[in-house]
Amino acid sequence: MPATLMTLKILLPFRIFAQEAAVKRIIAETRGGSFGLLPQRLDCVAALEPGILIYEHEVEGERYVALDEGVIVKSGQEVLVSVRNAIAGTDLHQLRQAVEREFLSLDEQEQSLRSMMAKLESSFVRRFADFRHD
Repeated sequence: MPATLMTLKILLPFRIFAQEAAVKRIIAETRGGSFGLLPQRLDCVAALEPGILIYEHEVEGERYVALDEGVIVKSGQEVLVSVRNAIAGTDLHQLRQAVEREFLSLDEQEQSLRSMMAKLESSFVRRFADFRHD
């Protein structure tokens, strides 16, 4: 592979979602906005927001992947994307809807679950403290 192209690997918690060689450019969404990577860019790390990752393959052209939140790391010509969930597709409108439906609603559910867990933990600690004092 020529030094002017990158290798992209998208990692999920329990498997490799995609691995592509000969990638010309990558665009991902961060809290600060869109984030672009070219082969000559310096090594970097960025936190990803739920959104669409766009990458251009040398032969097959632009491809799209809906991503949950995660991290992108560029080291040399290798780019690693580690996320909780990913969905590949060709229709940007459908992928955007998938992001809104699957990933953003999951965040709301996760916040609700964390709130309930915090209440259970505090109740457990109170009861344990009462038990110790008796």
